[in-house]
Amino acid sequence: MLDRRNYLALLAAAGVGATVAFEPTISQAQPLDAGVAGASGQAAELSRALRELHGSLRVSVREYDGTTLRRTQEFDGDLLSDGPRQWQLKWNTRRVPDGHGWEVTLTCTLEKGEAEQSAISLDFPFESWETANYVMIPGIIYNGNRYRAIGNGYNPDYPADMYYNPQTPLTISNNPRLAVDAAAPSRIELATFSTAAPAMSFFSPKFKKGWIVLTEQGTRLGNSGLSVEESASRESCEFSISAPVVRRQVAGFGDFRTSDDRASSWAPGDAVSIRFQVFTFDADGIPTVLQKFMDVRKSLTGPTAPRNLLPMSKLAELGTDICRGNFTETKAGRYYLPENNRDFQLGWVSGMINTYPMLALNDPTERGRVSDELDFVCSRMKGKSGFFYGTITEGGEIRSEKAHPDFPAVQAMVRKNGDVLFWLMKHVMLLKAQGHGDTVKESWELAAGGLAEAFTRTWRKHGEFGQYIVPETGDIAVYNSTAGAIAPAGLALAAAYFRRPDWLSAAEEAAEFYYERDTKSRGFTGGACADISQDADSETAFGLLESFMALYQYTGKKGWLTRARVQAALCSSWTLAYNPLFPAGSAIARLKGRMAGAVWASSQNKHAAPGVCTSSADHLFKLYRATGDKKYAELISDIQHAHAEAVNMPGHITTDYRIGSSMERIQPSDAEGKGAVGNFIWTRNSWTETDGVLMALELPGIYVRPGEGILIPFDHIEAEYVSESRQAAEVRLTNNTAYAARVSVLAETARQSARPLGYTAFLDWPQVDVPAGGAVTVQVTRKGKVTCLA
Repeated sequence: MLDRRNYLALLAAAGVGATVAFEPTISQAQPLDAGVAGASGQAAELSRALRELHGSLRVSVREYDGTTLRRTQEFDGDLLSDGPRQWQLKWNTRRVPDGHGWEVTLTCTLEKGEAEQSAISLDFPFESWETANYVMIPGIIYNGNRYRAIGNGYNPDYPADMYYNPQTPLTISNNPRLAVDAAAPSRIELATFSTAAPAMSFFSPKFKKGWIVLTEQGTRLGNSGLSVEESASRESCEFSISAPVVRRQVAGFGDFRTSDDRASSWAPGDAVSIRFQVFTFDADGIPTVLQKFMDVRKSLTGPTAPRNLLPMSKLAELGTDICRGNFTETKAGRYYLPENNRDFQLGWVSGMINTYPMLALNDPTERGRVSDELDFVCSRMKGKSGFFYGTITEGGEIRSEKAHPDFPAVQAMVRKNGDVLFWLMKHVMLLKAQGHGDTVKESWELAAGGLAEAFTRTWRKHGEFGQYIVPETGDIAVYNSTAGAIAPAGLALAAAYFRRPDWLSAAEEAAEFYYERDTKSRGFTGGACADISQDADSETAFGLLESFMALYQYTGKKGWLTRARVQAALCSSWTLAYNPLFPAGSAIARLKGRMAGAVWASSQNKHAAPGVCTSSADHLFKLYRATGDKKYAELISDIQHAHAEAVNMPGHITTDYRIGSSMERIQPSDAEGKGAVGNFIWTRNSWTETDGVLMALELPGIYVRPGEGILIPFDHIEAEYVSESRQAAEVRLTNNTAYAARVSVLAETARQSARPLGYTAFLDWPQVDVPAGGAVTVQVTRKGKVTCLA
């Protein structure tokens, strides 16, 4: 993986202007009764809901000198007079269909006079506030980020007190946060484009209520601002939306820099409109708020309309060709390169994960190469305890991860070990499903079993997996975090394969622990990336969902589906819910990119990426099958289509590498400087390419339930019913891309969908060839048979 400390040097793109023009989006709200068309009527409806949380709604004009706030003047009613200046408010309010929300368009006009460096602020002050309240701003703020913070930059070193200390508090990098210290100022200030959705939310345990406000990325004045500020006493808190954004500091990757934001100049007749939705609702805990957020995340910004650019079969062809060309032999061993150098690291960014789609090719040459890599991993990277080391140089030197001079023992990421167990089991299962069980080596099985035993032993001894371990001894070097999120999935697979119910018990206990402590009580999971601290991150969110779905498959217990729904909602909070508007001169804007579905990395690394690191996220599809709730299918479809937007293709250049390559940067925010907004980094990343191939492999091109009216395309084709009966359906597949498509088809009944989908089910999906720019009609039966008709 490219060292993010070098990114700024790569981001010396020509200065891209920060000014963007925003167009109104389609609303799904319904008009209120005629009696609440004016401001007073709206206040009666909305204010009652806010009062349930001891909140209110105010509007103010804020005057600045640069980024220093000089004066705030509140509206008294709809009029504000200030000497020669006169401001007027106009309200337009509608009810949101769910009955718990209001949509408001607030227009502020300067009717008389002129104003310099002035912004309009929409303020939601809440009294009877408690620091125990859960505050979430999607993709960046979870539980207020109210934790001990260290360092002042990317990937800070850990202090000595974090090592071999189970009592150490959860520790994050220097991110925007509400204060831990009761005597310190407590304020978060962000631009809307620094979030996965322009939204703020909180849960009050005291009042058993949740609150969410959604807004748009910006107004005619540019990007808007989001802020949360607690009073000195912590007895009140104010959430604000401002037009335009004026931050005192801009958050980077674990640090801050001085902002050059500026408020606007106003002439007589100038106006700005701010659209927002407010939801108040009963909530018995953080999970309710997360699920409500998933339900409403697109309510204001509207449908995302992803583009069909690149058939998944073409993506798989190009991705496996790139991986094929990156097989190498070094002094350390023989392996597919997981990075842009010749060193090797396990898991995380594709080491021993990019092998899986190569094995799925069912090609003798690639099968032999995969075998060589598994031999190398199991012989050179396994510690005496059963845990694996995370990194080895091409020369064969094992490297420590998150090392500290006071503690010389070589450490490894728990997350990488979870990946090893999960993916090693998937490799063995795939070989057997392909009919190549005779090629499975005892050394691989011993390594997988030893790792499962190491995880189980660690769980029994410590009641957690920790963040970093010592593979030589099995000791936990750094505690806390959710770094072991995917380990229960690996344990579940290993338990079934080796017939070890004790491993399955450990998997269930550990998964329940991480759900209760992290998702349910903290409202986030984190600490799985090698270049962050114990910050909230998307990778653990999706990893824990993988574990829940694995446990549902192997235990049949509906409780895992209940947890999976909450976990998927957390995952949605990391995923772009709308198509950000990028600066006109940026690479993404020139390509007219639609980036809804890009996945934010972590609260430290403030960027989105094409895909989930590193997974097809087919567990979302499995959750859709198990529940019938289409929002999970929509989420994985968004992720897959956003990935295609970042793939380097003729006429659609996104990297400096081969056609079919991709890189890990979709940057809506200015965390890396204004010149980075909307611009790709000129490199490539194996993990994003692997992601694309995995999605092509493990997601069906279309999912159909003949006779039940269900037809969902995941591939970059259009699918529509021609006719449908109880036994079969005729489906028209249209390919409007420039590339031929081979579309996999999963057809089943509702009863069949109630049975969990196996990890190698894709081997049995029939495929249909659809020419570039062409269409075919197929008959699909309830038994899954597919016949081309025309």
